[in-house]
Amino acid sequence: MSVAGVILAAGESRRMGFPKALLRYREETFLDTLIGLFTARCQPVIVVLGAHAGRIREGTLRPATFAINADYQRGQTSSMQCGLRAVPATAESVLFTLVDHPAVAPATLDALLAGPGPLVRVPRHGGRRGHPIWFSRELIAEFLGLPEDGAAREIVRSHAAQTGFLDVDDAGILADIDDAAAYGRLTGARL
Repeated sequence: MSVAGVILAAGESRRMGFPKALLRYREETFLDTLIGLFTARCQPVIVVLGAHAGRIREGTLRPATFAINADYQRGQTSSMQCGLRAVPATAESVLFTLVDHPAVAPATLDALLAGPGPLVRVPRHGGRRGHPIWFSRELIAEFLGLPEDGAAREIVRSHAAQTGFLDVDDAGILADIDDAAAYGRLTGARL
């Protein structure tokens, strides 16, 4: 199955005070870590940039397709739509994540991509949903049709009957790194 990867890295990172895409995780940046994980499984890997676009591109070592969301201030939905517009017509599905989830295990990605299945696959750990999510190409038009104030979860909820939840032993799917305290819990480092 042909899978396109979409990584959102367009936000301002106001709470963090530093572009999250460039934070260090193990030996790489958050973004390089995710590009590496996705490249092993997806073609192409599309990174959506907005705020700090030049700085992030300069600090990214791994190759990817970069899409610039000039309207990133309009929120996450506009960035997702920007990335989905860059998905090639040959892609049968999309693996989607936010740049602040670098701790996801490779086995979780493999499980999300395994075999035919429902329209959407969402990982769960301890009953809580996380990232990345996988969805069929069939849903791209619906995501693109969301209004500016819409949220991707609305589309996922509308297809609840066609959503598969994968229970994984991977707390990394929940590691949403939004501020310095969360970064410290993930890495043991201080900003």
